[in-house]
Amino acid sequence: MSTTIKDLGEIELLNRLKRFMRCGQIDDDVAEINTINKSLLINTDLLVEKIHFSEEISNAKDIGWKCITTNISDLICSGSENIISFTVGLVLPPNTHWKWVENLYEGMREAMQEFGGEIIGGDCSCGETKMISITAIGTMNQLRLHRGNALPGDYIVSTGFHGLSRLGLALLRSEHLPSEVQISPKLINRAIKTHKRPYPAIEALKALKECKPDSTSWRAAGTDSSDGLIESIRGICESSDCQAVLSKTSILKDPDWPEDSIWDEWILNGGEDYELILTLPKEWAETLSKNFKRAHIIGFIKKGKPNISWDNLEPINIEQSSPFQHF
Repeated sequence: MSTTIKDLGEIELLNRLKRFMRCGQIDDDVAEINTINKSLLINTDLLVEKIHFSEEISNAKDIGWKCITTNISDLICSGSENIISFTVGLVLPPNTHWKWVENLYEGMREAMQEFGGEIIGGDCSCGETKMISITAIGTMNQLRLHRGNALPGDYIVSTGFHGLSRLGLALLRSEHLPSEVQISPKLINRAIKTHKRPYPAIEALKALKECKPDSTSWRAAGTDSSDGLIESIRGICESSDCQAVLSKTSILKDPDWPEDSIWDEWILNGGEDYELILTLPKEWAETLSKNFKRAHIIGFIKKGKPNISWDNLEPINIEQSSPFQHF
């Protein structure tokens, strides 16, 4: 009986595809191209209706914004804040209204006006399901964040709150919430906005570059938390062949987040929060946490087979942590 993609799962599929590329090429979400004058970072994301977006909870402008900003987040978490351009590939059912497509591009334009870049081309085709493929191009500067750059002794830094996007999705879907607690109107508004209009951590990247101590090199590991806080740390551990130890008391929570511990699952594994997750030399991590309000040290890196545990030695099952399965 032949193995299917569903049998493999996304992580094993990527592991098998690695043999067709040079070492480390897909340990990040972006590809790096070195030219004579500069190095470029290129990222491609594919969004499929009913899997990555739904018109039942997001309008076309919000979907367009999210298409661009999620790609920008991948560039930012690789060290690029100079966004050059985008190409857009569309698969559309024949009965798609032009107004939907126009609003989709209006949302893209709003995001580009905020973060930079321009659409330089793309392609379109007919299909049964709406699909949007975005390729984003940015320049690489002195700081190249990479999941494989972590070393034992590094501190783990998160640049913001987690769980908000997952809560926003639950509210938009009218899901049954984890427990019967009163949620403040402010938290409801923040959660829905975070899910529908994610904001890449570009200010955190700028702060990271500006506060680097002279005594440290530019080596740093990084990714974003698009697939969840724990999953992002797992990616760093796997690429860097190391272990992470997290502090339960240091994980950031929105000030209005419910106190009930059952809600912590969404903080750890909710996904689509697009914060930077970094591992840095101690001095750099401490400087960033002092100079950038939302940055917080949440753990450290040590030698060992890739794994994640709490500081009380309680293991975290990284095999079951991913909030989203593509297959």
